[in-house]
Amino acid sequence: MQAWLCENPVGVEALQWKELPTPEPQANQVRVAIRAASLNFPDLLIVQNKYQHKPPLPFVPGSEYAGVIDAVGSDVRHLQVGQAVAAFGGTGGFATHACVDAHLVMPLPQGFAFDDAAAFILTYGTTHHALLDRAALKAGETVLVLGAAGGVGTAAIQIAKAADARVIAGASSDEKCALCREIGADASINYASENFRERLRELTGGKGPDVIYDPVGGDLAEPAFRSIAWRGRYLVVGFAQGNIPALPLNLPLLKGASIVGVFWGDFARREPKANAAALAELARWYAEGKVKPVIDRTLPMPQLREAYQRMGSRQVRGKLVMTN
Repeated sequence: MQAWLCENPVGVEALQWKELPTPEPQANQVRVAIRAASLNFPDLLIVQNKYQHKPPLPFVPGSEYAGVIDAVGSDVRHLQVGQAVAAFGGTGGFATHACVDAHLVMPLPQGFAFDDAAAFILTYGTTHHALLDRAALKAGETVLVLGAAGGVGTAAIQIAKAADARVIAGASSDEKCALCREIGADASINYASENFRERLRELTGGKGPDVIYDPVGGDLAEPAFRSIAWRGRYLVVGFAQGNIPALPLNLPLLKGASIVGVFWGDFARREPKANAAALAELARWYAEGKVKPVIDRTLPMPQLREAYQRMGSRQVRGKLVMTN
């Protein structure tokens, strides 16, 4: 097999495309011949030694991928060789093959494209858990999505619309705002050029959004929270801007609002049945055309550094996918 190997997590430049022994699956694992893998923000952090999970060295980055099972461990009964699957293994995806625990694998229904499947589990699993489980989003409520043109942002627009909510998309350029409206957002705010709070007040008739979906953090967090509706829910999804904000605790008090943490990875580990049910619902929605990953571009796996560079320059709209 071939893989991008991280032997020293000092950044993307230290990754090496190498030939390695093809691994054999352990008793509870399957081996996947990878057709496509997507690039997520944690994949950037993990090779910079900045992510909360620090795998033992050396490791192959790439948290999320899709392909065909070509070997099955002795204890695995529900999966078989030749089956198309997607997987969220945390690492291992930027390669031609990977072994992954069988419970982290999602069988793909017929017609589920590998490129889409590779860009699906993390962003859509996170967002379904955030909006429908943690925020208990109801039909007719208004959701503000920050960083709305990114991977989780575009997923949030689609899932909120599938739940019959109204969506306001916040993004940093007119082009990104246009993309958000194209995939279903009811309105958009360019927070690089518009008065963010004033525009949000205008779009919600002064009420504010019921749910704020925030994968960005940084200096957007406080003005967004100051605009939240009574009994609003502020979803802490991530910190793509880099800075972890500190909100004054009088704000949730005055708004009767909640600050709600979203940690999908631990949810999937602690509540596997609930996570499996959510992924099954998402697969149905995909088949019905309600959700579909927005793919910025696909690149051959050996061009991973180019993909990382594009992600680091904040140019990406949706997801980047690497293919074998």
